Amino acid sequence: MELTNTTLSDFRAVMALIDAGTFRGAAERLGLSPSALSRQITGLETRLGVRLFDRDTRNVHTTASGEAFGRVARRMLYTVEDGMAEFEAYVSSRQGRLTIAGLPSVTAGLLPRLIGAFSVEHPGIDLRILDALSGSVLEAVESGIADLGFAAGTVSTRSRMHFEPLLDDEFVAIGHPDGPLAENRGYAWAEILEMPIIAMAEGTSVRELIDGACLRHGTSLSPRFEVAHLATAGALVSAALGVTALPTMTLPVLNMASLIQRPITDFGAKRRIGLVRRTGRTLSPPAAAFTELVKRSRLVR
Repeated sequence: MELTNTTLSDFRAVMALIDAGTFRGAAERLGLSPSALSRQITGLETRLGVRLFDRDTRNVHTTASGEAFGRVARRMLYTVEDGMAEFEAYVSSRQGRLTIAGLPSVTAGLLPRLIGAFSVEHPGIDLRILDALSGSVLEAVESGIADLGFAAGTVSTRSRMHFEPLLDDEFVAIGHPDGPLAENRGYAWAEILEMPIIAMAEGTSVRELIDGACLRHGTSLSPRFEVAHLATAGALVSAALGVTALPTMTLPVLNMASLIQRPITDFGAKRRIGLVRRTGRTLSPPAAAFTELVKRSRLVR
């Protein structure tokens, strides 16, 4: 018995013949001639080593083996139909999974609106969000753990990565209402550096830009506190322990109801946020659909 040579076409032929009861009726359903269908059934019976149908010049009767094979054929066809329907849903972005990596400030300040719109258009797509520092975002996308990433800066040194700029995020000073930033005006960077500074830790995209601003002004940063998380920086500022400088997109992470923000008149740089993906790799349908939504949102520069 040569089961491995049985094809979907054979399953369809058997089911059509069982359901129609005649070679002519089954052949019409399949778009074949009765003689071609007869040869296919005969060839299948030869490979299986059993008779599936008893037939004479007028009638076709399913044998016990034919009924058993018909049950198998029906299950196989249902499985294929379900599988193809699932694949079609995936290709059309009706089903599937999308993993997005992003800086915490981006996942909090930018992604909620985008994800909300995407979920309305593609309710069957499961979303997974990985919030991490910039280097970890790039690694997640490069390794394939994430389909897309939102990172700061550029990735020109990574040949396998493509960075598409979306927007520029301006730095502002954040302080306690009764602290050094109480006066409602813009502050020069040199003024802020004279205040007790609460700085993000080295290795973060924010710290890289802060250090760059200090370098441009010919000075160095001597923070009073150094923290790894934005929420911690906000908590220390709320306790009137110092001031901090952060991009505006980070502000939703902080409790700004009890804080104030002031312009920095000469910071000299903005944090560029962009969408990262691997070059030379075709995006999955959900990732392609999300990328298209980002472009339609007019974030792209």
